Amino acid sequence: MIATSKNFDVVVIGGGPGGYAAALYGASAGLSVCVVEKEKVGGTCLHRGCIPAKEFLESAAVFRAVESAKEFGVLTTPPSIDFSITQNRKQRVVDQLWKGLSGLMKGRKIEIIEGFGAYIGDGKVEIDGGEIVTGDSIILAAGSVPRTIPGFEIDGEVIITSDEVLAMSELPESVAIIGGGAIGCEFASMMSDLGVKVTILEAMPTLLAGCDKDVADVVVRSFRKRGIAMHTGVAVTGHAPGEKGTNLFFGDGSSVHVDKVIVSVGRRPFSEKLLGGNSSVNLDQRGFVQTDEYMRTSEEGVFAIGDLVATAQLAHVGFAEAIVAIKTILGERTIPVDYVNVPWCIYTHPEVAFAGLTEEAARNAGYDVIVKKDPFGGNSRARIIGETEGVVKVVAEKRADGSAGRILGVHMAGPWVTEQLGMGYLAVNWEATAEEIAHFIQPHPTLSETFGETVIALTGRGLHVG
Repeated sequence: MIATSKNFDVVVIGGGPGGYAAALYGASAGLSVCVVEKEKVGGTCLHRGCIPAKEFLESAAVFRAVESAKEFGVLTTPPSIDFSITQNRKQRVVDQLWKGLSGLMKGRKIEIIEGFGAYIGDGKVEIDGGEIVTGDSIILAAGSVPRTIPGFEIDGEVIITSDEVLAMSELPESVAIIGGGAIGCEFASMMSDLGVKVTILEAMPTLLAGCDKDVADVVVRSFRKRGIAMHTGVAVTGHAPGEKGTNLFFGDGSSVHVDKVIVSVGRRPFSEKLLGGNSSVNLDQRGFVQTDEYMRTSEEGVFAIGDLVATAQLAHVGFAEAIVAIKTILGERTIPVDYVNVPWCIYTHPEVAFAGLTEEAARNAGYDVIVKKDPFGGNSRARIIGETEGVVKVVAEKRADGSAGRILGVHMAGPWVTEQLGMGYLAVNWEATAEEIAHFIQPHPTLSETFGETVIALTGRGLHVG
């Protein structure tokens, strides 16, 4: 070990969304902060996750727009895709954001040390088995890596994960996606739009488990119309590589031949070798760091945030947890993250966004509920842009007099709903009633009118919604 005189108020292990958010928030409060990052600040989200995936999905959206241009009187030759150009553009976007983030951290005098950091106890972080820095507080934010499944070892060519998908310079002719969650469905949507033959294999009974059924059904119907093969409630049992691609076996003897298999079965915490020496930080059986609601671990002065803990693996949840940790370190009044009501966004076509309880979850929790749904087919702006697939669904608590009270959940599928969720998220988290939200005016013609119309209908006096 190489001793060092470097001591900071806070040392953060990991420079992904949770880690860099903690660093920026702490530095803005006057704390001296060091971030230890094994690769580049920005983490998986910026370099191999959220940002590159959404850039590819935007390329698919542009391709769809060109394909349908003739419906608007814009005549074009049939479009084609050069995915290497898409890849280059993605990298430019990522690099610009990375440089901006690096500059922001430098401007706030955050010290960034490149290397693999391990917490060894007593406020000490060892870097690459050598240099040691110390902190009055330590924040563990090492993130996560893709999960794999037995029999499908990642080779980077035929059997791949999201990491390899986001590095491709050309598209395969066919893929099978193991996993029908948010990431798997986003890849399926993007690739199908760009002409790839897609098969989804999901062990659960439905795609997008955890979403409200009416919202998930919108995506399933759209996928079916676009020729995406979906097999739910099935297990994959193995594969047999050939000269090109592989034969994938699933269910009761079914098979499909594809060029590539994308394993998209979630992510696991990257906690290997994170702790050592005299650390007394506890992990659970799955490798997650155990924390309380203030992100404090079992060792005093040590916190854990982001994908390293067993909470929603969302960048914005990592941001929120970072703020909780820093405010706790500062001794300020802190409101823990309300995980039931965090916003969720899925960037399939059509998009999905929601916050709060689904109708099923609300009923299972003992609520008597009133539900209203408004399809985007009746929205004038949706008609104008030619994107009418989708629905807005609002779940409200039913009062004793039969009227709609507190809004428990807002669930959307349709055009740009990821940009419309803000109103619904605030309504749920402010525990607003339907009547209170119905009072606010929605501009016309906009997509957001659909949410407004749905809430007005909950008051029993709907305009266009019964």
